[in-house]
Amino acid sequence: MTVIPVALGARAYDVVIEDGLIDRAGKRLFSFARDGRLIVVTDEHVWAALGERFVTGLGGLDAVPIIMPPGEASKSWSGLATLIDRLLELGIERSDHLIALGGGVIGDLAGFAASIVNRGCGYVQVPTSLLAQVDSSVGGKTAINVPAGKNLVGAFHQPELVLIDPACAATLDQRHVRAGYAEIAKYALIEDAGFFAWLEGNGAAVIAGEPEARRHAIATAVAGKAKVVAADERETKGRRALLNLGHTFGHALEAETGFSDRLFHGEAVAAGTALAFQFSAARGVCSKEDAARVRAHFAGVGLPTSLAEAGVTASGAALVEAMMTDKKKEGGRLPFILARGIGQAFVDRSVELDEVRDFLDEAR
Repeated sequence: MTVIPVALGARAYDVVIEDGLIDRAGKRLFSFARDGRLIVVTDEHVWAALGERFVTGLGGLDAVPIIMPPGEASKSWSGLATLIDRLLELGIERSDHLIALGGGVIGDLAGFAASIVNRGCGYVQVPTSLLAQVDSSVGGKTAINVPAGKNLVGAFHQPELVLIDPACAATLDQRHVRAGYAEIAKYALIEDAGFFAWLEGNGAAVIAGEPEARRHAIATAVAGKAKVVAADERETKGRRALLNLGHTFGHALEAETGFSDRLFHGEAVAAGTALAFQFSAARGVCSKEDAARVRAHFAGVGLPTSLAEAGVTASGAALVEAMMTDKKKEGGRLPFILARGIGQAFVDRSVELDEVRDFLDEAR
Protein backbone atom coordinates (compact mmCIF):
# COMPACT_ATOMS: atom_id res chain seq x y z
CA MET A 1 0.00 0.00 0.00
CA THR A 2 1.17 3.53 -0.81
CA VAL A 3 -0.25 6.62 0.91
CA ILE A 4 0.48 9.99 -0.66
CA PRO A 5 -0.55 13.08 1.33
CA VAL A 6 -1.88 16.15 -0.45
CA ALA A 7 -0.66 18.85 1.92
CA LEU A 8 -3.30 21.59 1.88
CA GLY A 9 -3.58 22.53 5.54
CA ALA A 10 -7.20 22.26 6.69
CA ARG A 11 -8.12 20.74 3.30
CA ALA A 12 -5.38 18.09 3.36
CA TYR A 13 -6.22 14.52 2.43
CA ASP A 14 -4.56 11.23 1.54
CA VAL A 15 -4.39 9.33 -1.71
CA VAL A 16 -4.33 5.61 -0.92
CA ILE A 17 -3.04 3.27 -3.65
CA GLU A 18 -3.41 -0.49 -3.26
CA ASP A 19 -4.38 -3.41 -5.47
CA GLY A 20 -7.72 -4.87 -4.40
CA LEU A 21 -8.69 -1.76 -2.48
CA ILE A 22 -12.17 -1.72 -4.01
CA ASP A 23 -12.84 -5.12 -2.41
CA ARG A 24 -12.31 -3.72 1.08
CA ALA A 25 -13.39 -0.12 0.60
CA GLY A 26 -15.75 -0.26 3.57
CA LYS A 27 -12.86 -0.03 6.03
CA ARG A 28 -11.84 3.29 4.48
CA LEU A 29 -15.35 4.64 3.88
CA PHE A 30 -17.03 3.68 7.17
CA SER A 31 -16.43 7.10 8.73
CA PHE A 32 -18.09 8.84 5.75
CA ALA A 33 -21.40 6.96 6.06
CA ARG A 34 -24.44 8.50 7.76
CA ASP A 35 -26.63 5.95 9.51
CA GLY A 36 -24.79 3.27 7.58
CA ARG A 37 -25.66 4.82 4.18
CA LEU A 38 -23.36 5.97 1.40
CA ILE A 39 -24.59 7.82 -1.69
CA VAL A 40 -22.57 6.52 -4.64
CA VAL A 41 -22.45 8.49 -7.90
CA THR A 42 -21.42 6.27 -10.80
CA ASP A 43 -22.27 5.48 -14.41
CA GLU A 44 -23.92 2.54 -16.13
CA HIS A 45 -20.71 0.98 -17.42
CA VAL A 46 -18.78 1.26 -14.16
CA TRP A 47 -21.67 -0.01 -12.08
CA ALA A 48 -22.12 -3.01 -14.36
CA ALA A 49 -18.41 -3.83 -14.21
CA LEU A 50 -17.61 -3.04 -10.58
CA GLY A 51 -20.81 -2.32 -8.69
CA GLU A 52 -21.26 -5.77 -7.18
CA ARG A 53 -17.63 -5.92 -6.03
CA PHE A 54 -17.83 -2.44 -4.57
CA VAL A 55 -21.01 -3.18 -2.61
CA THR A 56 -19.55 -6.43 -1.29
CA GLY A 57 -16.40 -4.57 -0.29
CA LEU A 58 -18.45 -2.11 1.77
CA GLY A 59 -18.88 -4.84 4.36
CA GLY A 60 -22.48 -4.14 5.24
CA LEU A 61 -22.70 -0.43 4.57
CA ASP A 62 -25.76 0.47 2.49
CA ALA A 63 -24.85 1.83 -0.94
CA VAL A 64 -27.46 4.02 -2.60
CA PRO A 65 -26.31 4.34 -6.22
CA ILE A 66 -27.13 7.22 -8.53
CA ILE A 67 -26.35 5.77 -11.94
CA MET A 68 -25.65 8.30 -14.69
CA PRO A 69 -25.38 7.63 -18.44
CA PRO A 70 -21.74 7.07 -19.48
CA GLY A 71 -19.79 9.64 -21.43
CA GLU A 72 -19.18 13.38 -21.61
CA ALA A 73 -22.88 14.12 -22.18
CA SER A 74 -23.50 13.57 -18.44
CA LYS A 75 -20.97 16.31 -17.62
CA SER A 76 -23.45 19.02 -18.59
CA TRP A 77 -26.10 21.37 -17.20
CA SER A 78 -28.74 18.69 -17.69
CA GLY A 79 -26.59 15.99 -16.12
CA LEU A 80 -25.82 18.22 -13.15
CA ALA A 81 -29.51 19.05 -12.69
CA THR A 82 -30.45 15.37 -12.81
CA LEU A 83 -27.82 14.50 -10.23
CA ILE A 84 -28.68 17.33 -7.83
CA ASP A 85 -32.42 16.66 -8.05
CA ARG A 86 -31.76 13.05 -7.12
CA LEU A 87 -29.48 14.05 -4.23
CA LEU A 88 -32.17 16.33 -2.85
CA GLU A 89 -34.77 13.57 -3.22
CA LEU A 90 -32.50 11.37 -1.11
CA GLY A 91 -32.42 14.03 1.61
CA ILE A 92 -28.72 14.82 1.33
CA GLU A 93 -27.37 16.92 4.18
CA ARG A 94 -24.38 19.19 4.39
CA SER A 95 -22.60 16.64 6.58
CA ASP A 96 -22.99 13.89 3.96
CA HIS A 97 -20.26 12.68 1.63
CA LEU A 98 -20.79 11.60 -1.96
CA ILE A 99 -18.71 8.70 -3.23
CA ALA A 100 -17.60 9.29 -6.82
CA LEU A 101 -17.07 5.82 -8.29
CA GLY A 102 -15.98 6.10 -11.90
CA GLY A 103 -13.78 7.87 -14.37
CA GLY A 104 -13.06 11.54 -14.88
CA VAL A 105 -16.58 12.45 -15.98
CA ILE A 106 -18.12 11.05 -12.80
CA GLY A 107 -15.40 12.54 -10.60
CA ASP A 108 -15.81 16.00 -12.11
CA LEU A 109 -19.61 15.87 -12.06
CA ALA A 110 -19.98 14.46 -8.54
CA GLY A 111 -17.32 16.82 -7.19
CA PHE A 112 -19.03 19.87 -8.67
CA ALA A 113 -22.42 18.72 -7.35
CA ALA A 114 -20.84 18.27 -3.92
CA SER A 115 -19.44 21.80 -4.06
CA ILE A 116 -22.86 23.42 -4.57
CA VAL A 117 -25.64 21.22 -3.16
CA ASN A 118 -26.75 22.65 0.20
CA ARG A 119 -23.92 25.16 -0.35
CA GLY A 120 -21.41 22.36 -0.19
CA CYS A 121 -20.88 18.88 1.19
CA GLY A 122 -17.96 16.45 1.21
CA TYR A 123 -17.00 13.79 -1.30
CA VAL A 124 -14.57 10.92 -1.78
CA GLN A 125 -12.96 9.99 -5.08
CA VAL A 126 -12.78 6.31 -6.04
CA PRO A 127 -11.41 6.61 -9.60
CA THR A 128 -11.74 3.53 -11.77
CA SER A 129 -10.03 4.63 -15.01
CA LEU A 130 -6.28 5.03 -15.31
CA LEU A 131 -6.69 8.63 -16.47
CA ALA A 132 -8.84 9.56 -13.46
CA GLN A 133 -6.47 7.75 -11.09
CA VAL A 134 -3.45 9.79 -12.14
CA ASP A 135 -5.10 13.10 -12.96
CA SER A 136 -8.65 14.28 -12.31
CA SER A 137 -9.23 12.56 -8.96
CA VAL A 138 -6.44 14.55 -7.28
CA GLY A 139 -6.37 18.32 -6.94
CA GLY A 140 -9.98 19.38 -6.45
CA LYS A 141 -10.81 20.67 -9.93
CA THR A 142 -14.48 19.96 -10.61
CA ALA A 143 -16.49 21.11 -13.59
CA ILE A 144 -19.06 20.54 -16.30
CA ASN A 145 -18.89 21.29 -20.01
CA VAL A 146 -21.07 23.99 -21.58
CA PRO A 147 -21.70 24.95 -25.22
CA ALA A 148 -18.93 27.57 -25.02
CA GLY A 149 -16.30 25.01 -24.09
CA LYS A 150 -14.93 22.25 -21.88
CA ASN A 151 -14.79 22.62 -18.08
CA LEU A 152 -15.82 26.29 -18.18
CA VAL A 153 -18.25 26.01 -15.24
CA GLY A 154 -16.91 24.51 -12.05
CA ALA A 155 -15.25 24.99 -8.69
CA PHE A 156 -12.18 24.07 -6.72
CA HIS A 157 -13.51 21.57 -4.19
CA GLN A 158 -11.02 19.15 -2.67
CA PRO A 159 -12.06 15.57 -1.89
CA GLU A 160 -11.56 14.27 1.63
CA LEU A 161 -9.99 11.01 0.48
CA VAL A 162 -8.92 9.36 -2.77
CA LEU A 163 -8.91 5.55 -3.03
CA ILE A 164 -7.02 4.15 -6.03
CA ASP A 165 -7.17 0.46 -6.89
CA PRO A 166 -4.85 0.06 -9.89
CA ALA A 167 -6.47 -3.28 -10.70
CA CYS A 168 -9.74 -1.51 -11.58
CA ALA A 169 -8.18 -0.48 -14.86
CA ALA A 170 -8.31 -4.14 -15.87
CA THR A 171 -11.94 -3.48 -16.82
CA LEU A 172 -10.84 -0.94 -19.47
CA ASP A 173 -10.09 -1.58 -23.10
CA GLN A 174 -6.58 -0.81 -24.30
CA ARG A 175 -7.55 2.45 -25.96
CA HIS A 176 -8.78 3.85 -22.64
CA VAL A 177 -5.65 2.57 -20.89
CA ARG A 178 -3.40 4.29 -23.44
CA ALA A 179 -5.38 7.51 -22.99
CA GLY A 180 -4.71 7.36 -19.25
CA TYR A 181 -1.05 6.62 -19.86
CA ALA A 182 -0.71 9.92 -21.72
CA GLU A 183 -1.31 11.78 -18.46
CA ILE A 184 1.34 9.68 -16.69
CA ALA A 185 3.89 10.59 -19.34
CA LYS A 186 2.82 14.23 -19.11
CA TYR A 187 3.92 14.45 -15.46
CA ALA A 188 7.34 13.07 -16.39
CA LEU A 189 7.72 15.57 -19.21
CA ILE A 190 6.87 18.49 -16.94
CA GLU A 191 9.71 18.09 -14.44
CA ASP A 192 10.95 14.51 -14.07
CA ALA A 193 13.30 13.50 -16.86
CA GLY A 194 14.35 10.41 -14.91
CA PHE A 195 10.77 9.18 -14.74
CA PHE A 196 10.38 9.72 -18.48
CA ALA A 197 13.49 7.62 -19.09
CA TRP A 198 11.94 4.92 -16.88
CA LEU A 199 8.73 5.11 -18.93
CA GLU A 200 10.68 4.68 -22.15
CA GLY A 201 11.82 1.32 -20.81
CA ASN A 202 8.66 0.32 -18.96
CA GLY A 203 5.73 2.09 -20.64
CA ALA A 204 4.61 -1.04 -22.46
CA ALA A 205 4.47 -2.91 -19.14
CA VAL A 206 2.44 -0.12 -17.57
CA ILE A 207 -0.08 -0.25 -20.41
CA ALA A 208 -0.18 -4.05 -20.34
CA GLY A 209 -1.11 -3.92 -16.64
CA GLU A 210 2.02 -5.47 -15.15
CA PRO A 211 1.16 -4.85 -11.45
CA GLU A 212 4.47 -3.53 -10.13
CA ALA A 213 5.09 -1.28 -13.14
CA ARG A 214 1.57 0.14 -13.08
CA ARG A 215 1.62 0.79 -9.32
CA HIS A 216 4.96 2.57 -9.62
CA ALA A 217 3.77 4.69 -12.53
CA ILE A 218 0.52 5.68 -10.79
CA ALA A 219 2.24 6.48 -7.49
CA THR A 220 4.97 8.54 -9.16
CA ALA A 221 2.46 10.53 -11.22
CA VAL A 222 0.15 11.12 -8.24
CA ALA A 223 3.05 12.20 -6.03
CA GLY A 224 4.13 14.66 -8.72
CA LYS A 225 0.65 16.13 -9.00
CA ALA A 226 0.20 16.28 -5.20
CA LYS A 227 3.42 18.28 -4.92
CA VAL A 228 2.28 20.78 -7.55
CA VAL A 229 -1.23 21.12 -6.09
CA ALA A 230 0.14 21.70 -2.58
CA ALA A 231 2.31 24.53 -3.92
CA ASP A 232 -0.43 26.21 -6.00
CA GLU A 233 -3.88 24.90 -5.13
CA ARG A 234 -5.95 27.34 -7.20
CA GLU A 235 -3.55 27.93 -10.07
CA THR A 236 -2.73 31.50 -9.05
CA LYS A 237 1.08 31.26 -8.81
CA GLY A 238 1.94 29.80 -12.19
CA ARG A 239 3.13 26.47 -10.77
CA ARG A 240 -0.08 24.49 -11.27
CA ALA A 241 -0.43 25.83 -14.78
CA LEU A 242 2.40 23.46 -15.74
CA LEU A 243 -0.07 20.59 -15.36
CA ASN A 244 -1.73 21.92 -18.52
CA LEU A 245 1.16 20.75 -20.71
CA GLY A 246 -0.44 19.53 -23.93
CA HIS A 247 -3.89 20.76 -22.93
CA THR A 248 -4.11 24.04 -24.84
CA PHE A 249 -3.36 22.27 -28.12
CA GLY A 250 -5.26 19.20 -26.93
CA HIS A 251 -8.49 21.00 -26.02
CA ALA A 252 -8.56 22.54 -29.50
CA LEU A 253 -8.27 19.06 -30.99
CA GLU A 254 -11.08 17.83 -28.74
CA ALA A 255 -13.26 20.75 -29.78
CA GLU A 256 -12.71 19.97 -33.45
CA THR A 257 -13.69 16.34 -32.86
CA GLY A 258 -16.81 17.31 -30.93
CA PHE A 259 -15.58 16.26 -27.45
CA SER A 260 -16.53 12.75 -28.48
CA ASP A 261 -15.20 9.22 -28.67
CA ARG A 262 -13.51 10.20 -31.91
CA LEU A 263 -10.68 11.49 -29.73
CA PHE A 264 -10.41 10.67 -26.02
CA HIS A 265 -9.08 13.35 -23.69
CA GLY A 266 -5.85 11.45 -23.05
CA GLU A 267 -5.32 10.96 -26.76
CA ALA A 268 -5.74 14.70 -27.27
CA VAL A 269 -3.24 15.35 -24.47
CA ALA A 270 -0.70 13.06 -26.14
CA ALA A 271 -1.06 14.77 -29.51
CA GLY A 272 -1.15 18.17 -27.80
CA THR A 273 2.02 17.43 -25.84
CA ALA A 274 3.84 16.26 -28.96
CA LEU A 275 2.75 19.48 -30.68
CA ALA A 276 3.86 21.59 -27.70
CA PHE A 277 7.35 20.06 -27.89
CA GLN A 278 7.41 20.45 -31.67
CA PHE A 279 6.35 24.10 -31.31
CA SER A 280 9.00 24.62 -28.60
CA ALA A 281 11.62 23.22 -30.98
CA ALA A 282 10.36 25.47 -33.79
CA ARG A 283 10.80 28.46 -31.51
CA GLY A 284 14.34 27.37 -30.68
CA VAL A 285 13.81 26.79 -26.95
CA CYS A 286 13.89 22.98 -27.09
CA SER A 287 16.13 20.64 -29.04
CA LYS A 288 14.66 18.83 -32.02
CA GLU A 289 16.07 15.64 -30.52
CA ASP A 290 13.94 15.97 -27.37
CA ALA A 291 10.85 16.79 -29.43
CA ALA A 292 11.49 13.70 -31.57
CA ARG A 293 12.02 11.57 -28.48
CA VAL A 294 8.63 12.62 -27.07
CA ARG A 295 6.90 11.92 -30.34
CA ALA A 296 8.59 8.53 -30.69
CA HIS A 297 7.54 7.47 -27.20
CA PHE A 298 3.88 8.33 -27.65
CA ALA A 299 3.85 6.73 -31.10
CA GLY A 300 5.53 3.64 -29.70
CA VAL A 301 2.72 3.03 -27.22
CA GLY A 302 0.01 3.67 -29.79
CA LEU A 303 -0.96 7.27 -29.05
CA PRO A 304 -1.51 10.01 -31.65
CA THR A 305 1.25 12.57 -32.07
CA SER A 306 -0.04 14.79 -34.89
CA LEU A 307 -3.13 16.52 -36.22
CA ALA A 308 -3.61 13.81 -38.83
CA GLU A 309 -3.29 10.98 -36.30
CA ALA A 310 -5.80 12.77 -34.06
CA GLY A 311 -8.23 12.89 -36.97
CA VAL A 312 -8.15 16.69 -37.21
CA THR A 313 -8.11 18.48 -40.56
CA ALA A 314 -9.11 21.96 -39.37
CA SER A 315 -7.06 25.00 -40.32
CA GLY A 316 -4.68 26.68 -37.94
CA ALA A 317 -7.10 29.62 -37.69
CA ALA A 318 -9.97 27.34 -36.66
CA LEU A 319 -7.85 25.61 -34.04
CA VAL A 320 -6.64 28.93 -32.61
CA GLU A 321 -10.23 30.11 -32.42
CA ALA A 322 -11.08 26.99 -30.41
CA MET A 323 -8.14 27.71 -28.10
CA MET A 324 -9.52 31.14 -27.27
CA THR A 325 -12.34 29.60 -25.20
CA ASP A 326 -9.64 28.42 -22.76
CA LYS A 327 -10.46 29.50 -19.19
CA LYS A 328 -6.76 30.23 -18.55
CA LYS A 329 -6.87 33.24 -20.87
CA GLU A 330 -5.71 36.46 -19.17
CA GLY A 331 -6.15 39.95 -20.59
CA GLY A 332 -7.03 38.45 -23.95
CA ARG A 333 -3.75 36.51 -24.09
CA LEU A 334 -3.37 32.77 -23.80
CA PRO A 335 -0.46 31.32 -21.84
CA PHE A 336 1.20 28.30 -23.44
CA ILE A 337 3.02 25.53 -21.60
CA LEU A 338 6.18 24.92 -23.58
CA ALA A 339 9.40 23.03 -22.80
CA ARG A 340 13.11 23.71 -22.78
CA GLY A 341 13.62 19.96 -22.85
CA ILE A 342 12.29 16.76 -21.32
CA GLY A 343 11.37 17.49 -17.71
CA GLN A 344 11.71 21.25 -18.25
CA ALA A 345 8.23 22.65 -18.89
CA PHE A 346 7.55 26.35 -18.40
CA VAL A 347 4.78 28.91 -18.86
CA ASP A 348 5.26 31.22 -21.86
CA ARG A 349 3.00 34.28 -22.04
CA SER A 350 4.80 35.81 -25.01
CA VAL A 351 3.37 33.53 -27.70
CA GLU A 352 1.52 35.31 -30.49
CA LEU A 353 -1.52 33.46 -31.82
CA ASP A 354 -0.57 34.22 -35.41
CA GLU A 355 2.60 32.22 -34.77
CA VAL A 356 0.55 29.31 -33.43
CA ARG A 357 -1.80 29.50 -36.41
CA ASP A 358 1.08 29.33 -38.88
CA PHE A 359 2.73 26.46 -36.98
CA LEU A 360 -0.49 24.42 -37.01
CA ASP A 361 -1.02 25.03 -40.72
CA GLU A 362 2.49 23.74 -41.37
CA ALA A 363 1.83 20.74 -39.09
CA ARG A 364 -1.27 19.65 -41.04
